[in-house]
Amino acid sequence: MGLPTAGEKFYFEENIRVDFQGSALRRLVPIFGLVVAVVFLPCLARAAESEAMEQPIPEGTVITPQNWQQYKNYMTDGMQALFAGTYNFRFPSNFQMVVDRTHDYHPPQSFIDATEKYSRQVQIVNLPDGRRTISGYVAGLPFPDPKPPLQGWKLLIDTWYAYVPWMLCTADGRFVFEDRLGNISGDQWWLVNRIFSHRSDAGVTPTDPKGEGMYNTQFFQIQKPEQARYTSLLSVYYDDLTRTEDTFLFIPALRRTLRLSSAARCSPALGSDFAIDDTRHSTFNGNPTRFDGRYVGDRGVLEMIKPDPYLSSQDSAFYMPIFYPKPEVGKWEVRNSFVLDVTRIPSESKGYCYGKKRLYIDKQMYDSIWGDIYDENQRLWKVDYDPGGVVVVPGEGPVWSNNGWGVMIDVQNSHLTHVDFGHHGFFVNQDCANADDHDFTDIGRYSSVRGLSQIMQ
Repeated sequence: MGLPTAGEKFYFEENIRVDFQGSALRRLVPIFGLVVAVVFLPCLARAAESEAMEQPIPEGTVITPQNWQQYKNYMTDGMQALFAGTYNFRFPSNFQMVVDRTHDYHPPQSFIDATEKYSRQVQIVNLPDGRRTISGYVAGLPFPDPKPPLQGWKLLIDTWYAYVPWMLCTADGRFVFEDRLGNISGDQWWLVNRIFSHRSDAGVTPTDPKGEGMYNTQFFQIQKPEQARYTSLLSVYYDDLTRTEDTFLFIPALRRTLRLSSAARCSPALGSDFAIDDTRHSTFNGNPTRFDGRYVGDRGVLEMIKPDPYLSSQDSAFYMPIFYPKPEVGKWEVRNSFVLDVTRIPSESKGYCYGKKRLYIDKQMYDSIWGDIYDENQRLWKVDYDPGGVVVVPGEGPVWSNNGWGVMIDVQNSHLTHVDFGHHGFFVNQDCANADDHDFTDIGRYSSVRGLSQIMQ
C-alpha cells in the first residue's frame, strides 16, 4: 500500500485499512509523511502505541443487557451502572450496540506540525496559591508524551487544548429534557463556539488579531420555545489562563445582561443537566488552573465515533426513555484511553459542586467523550456522554471532533438532557459565514459582550 492521500492521513474511511509491517516507526511514516527527528520520538512512541491497538471485541459483536458483563472491561463505570440497572435510568431489555473495528483517527496535519514545532518549549509554571499554568505554548498539543512528574495535570492541559476547529456553529441545536416521571420538554438554540488563539487550522494564524486576549468564546441563544426565546449565555475564556473566565446571561424579560459570579460554574447551562463547567468540546470545561489531575491508568473504552448527524436529531432513532442511540445511528468501537480523575485544588474547592470528575481521554485525539461525575461524598452523580463525531474541516478534510448526539444523565435525581446539533450537524470554520442563512462569524454579534445588547433589536 502506498502513502495515504492528504485526506486519508487524518480520517480513514471504512474501506481503507492501514496495516503496515515492521517497527513502530515504520508504521508511523505513512501518517506523518516525514522522517522523524530523534528528539520527537517520545511523541511518536505514544502514537505508535495507539495505532498498534488490537481488536479487543470482534467486529460485528452485538452487546445487549443480556451479555454486557462479557465486555464490561471496555465500559466506563457510568456505562456499567446503566447496564446493571443500578439507577432509575437504565438500558432497556432490547438495547443493542453494534461493535465496529477500531479505526485510526488523527488531528489534521497542521495540528501535528504545530505540536512538533512548539511542544518542546512549553513549561509548567507554579503559582503562589497552589495553582499551575503554562508558558511558551503557541499551538498543537502542549504535552504530546505526558509523563511524570505531574502526568495527570499535563493530560488535563492536553484535553483543554485538544484539536477543535477554530469555529463550530449551528442554528438548530437542541436540548431534550426528561424527568423521573417520563415528562419530556425541550428547547432549540443557536450555538457558536470560536477559538481566537492557539489555532492551527490551514489558512489561519495561531492568534486572531481581533481576539482581544480571548482564547475561546461559547455562545448559546434559545430560539424555541417562544416564552424562553432570546435567553442567551456567553462564556469567555482568556489566553492568560490565570485570568478568571467570564460568564454573561442575557435575560429578555429584563432586556439586560447579567454578569454571573465565578461561583456559578455549577449552574445549569440554559436549564439543562449540563453545568457550565461541563459544556465544551469534551467533558471538561473548567479553568485548568483551578484543578488537579490524577492519572488513574489506561483503559479501552467503547465510543461511537461516526454517528449520523441527521439521525442524531431524530428522537425515534433512540431507545427511550434513556436517549441512547439505536444501531442505525452508528456503530461503537473500542478506543485506547487515559483515565484521569479531576478535582479542584484545595484553595479552590470550597463550595464546589463536584467531588470528582473521571475523564476518559482518547489517546489519539485527546478529547474526553465520556465523563463520570461524583458528588462531594464520592457517589456517582452524573453520567456524561459528550457529542463526538466527524466534521469536514475546510482545507483539512474529515476530522473527528464535535458532532452527533450526547446525553447527560443525573442518576441521583433521575433526570436527563439529550443534546444534538440539528439536522445538518455542525458547520465548521468559514462555513459558519452562511449557516442556515446566518453569519455566525460576526465577532461583535456572537462572540462579545456588546453583542448581547443587540439581541431583540
